[in-house]
Amino acid sequence: MPFYVKQMVPSAYIIREQDLTKTCSILLSGFAFRSKVLGNGGRQILSVNIPGEILDLQHAFLGKTDHSIQMLTAGTVAFVAADAVRDIAFAHPAIGRAMWRETLVEGSISREWIANIGRRDARTRVAHLLCEISVRLHTAGLITGNRYELAMTQEQLGDATGLTPVHVNRTLQKLRADGLITRDKRAITIEDWKALSAVGDFVTDYLHLETEHGPSSILNGGYHA
Repeated sequence: MPFYVKQMVPSAYIIREQDLTKTCSILLSGFAFRSKVLGNGGRQILSVNIPGEILDLQHAFLGKTDHSIQMLTAGTVAFVAADAVRDIAFAHPAIGRAMWRETLVEGSISREWIANIGRRDARTRVAHLLCEISVRLHTAGLITGNRYELAMTQEQLGDATGLTPVHVNRTLQKLRADGLITRDKRAITIEDWKALSAVGDFVTDYLHLETEHGPSSILNGGYHA
């Protein structure tokens, strides 16, 4: 399929809300996030994306964007012609099914984020987000063990969880004081996976993972030293 690759800097826009798009983007390296900016200037982060994920498959069929996508970190993005994505989906049913499944899983994750922000307290929200990012990175083979780089500032964590940066900081400090995590700059080490996942009301069902080495080793105690 025709595509081009672009190097991106932190905070660079991959797409902006209301853009007319003729491409779909794939995150090759780095981290990205989806967001919407409200009328009062507030921002809600809708999801965090990791390397290897398709960022906007919907734009192969919906030509106008309803949210923005930005880089969290420096990275590389491949832009694929949207008409080529449509053509290959219809010409090869197995690929079409995989794309359909991708959009369904994306919707499942969005529903979980809505529940997280709408009905869980601050401690549970933050713990849930830390668990999700850890499992997704582990399943993708991007980390091993119990430590990963959290490529988000406290402000961005607040925008993802509906909390102020001060509240996020206090919550992280409490999780650390309770022995669930440790922090070294932006690195998070999960010290007690079972306890953190319990605090975060976290189960992997909504991620619809299909792997034997990823979440199974985590949920069976793979994060205990």
